[in-house]
Amino acid sequence: MKTWQKILIPFVITILVGGIYLFIVFKQRQNPGVGPKQAEQPLTADQVAVVRVEFPQHFEDVKDLEGKSVWMKSGYAMPYFPYAGGHVVFTKQVGLIPPNQKLDVKKVIKAAAPVSIHDNIEHGDRQAMVVFSLPNGKDLFAMPVGFMIGPIEEHYFDDMLFYYDDPHIIYSNWPKEMWAAIDAHQVKQGMSELQTRTAVGMHAQPEGEKEGDRTVDYDVNGKHVVVTYQHDKATAIQTR
Repeated sequence: MKTWQKILIPFVITILVGGIYLFIVFKQRQNPGVGPKQAEQPLTADQVAVVRVEFPQHFEDVKDLEGKSVWMKSGYAMPYFPYAGGHVVFTKQVGLIPPNQKLDVKKVIKAAAPVSIHDNIEHGDRQAMVVFSLPNGKDLFAMPVGFMIGPIEEHYFDDMLFYYDDPHIIYSNWPKEMWAAIDAHQVKQGMSELQTRTAVGMHAQPEGEKEGDRTVDYDVNGKHVVVTYQHDKATAIQTR
């Protein structure tokens, strides 16, 4: 066999093999076959509900709340105090703000909380506090929403404190009887975890990681309500 034949034959074989491989890949891509389809989970009305956030970074961002109304998201978790004579009366805690309570924000201030006060917000050098009235009320109250330590600021009302729109509008898909129970801060059979949180607040201890299929112990202003969920429906409710 001549030298050129020894060189040409392996070259031709390589070209043929490569061509066959490319042809097979091309045909497979043209007709990839029908694989098992994954069942698509449609989003629920609750999942597509628009819950606005503001991302506050500085005290000036908190002051944007002045003259606006907000609704309490994390019910029975945040204490509030009288505001009189331009000062927060820390020695006379009024109580804990219930879920969905509308707050009409009058102004935002900085105040130094006494060491003895436990208001669920770090004291820092000073706290950022909203001064508000309740609907149809004239009295003023104050509650903390963040703190400052030197140049460091932390503000929490996006994460755990406030809705910026009436939750009745945000979750307008919930039936009237459901909202009646929520407004009465009652847990009813068939409630989802979200509806229960809206009724009795977020101060809770879950047993299990899968929301909607677990048991959750809610601290409702000192009273414990233990709810078991299956398929995101309350199936058992116990009061302790």
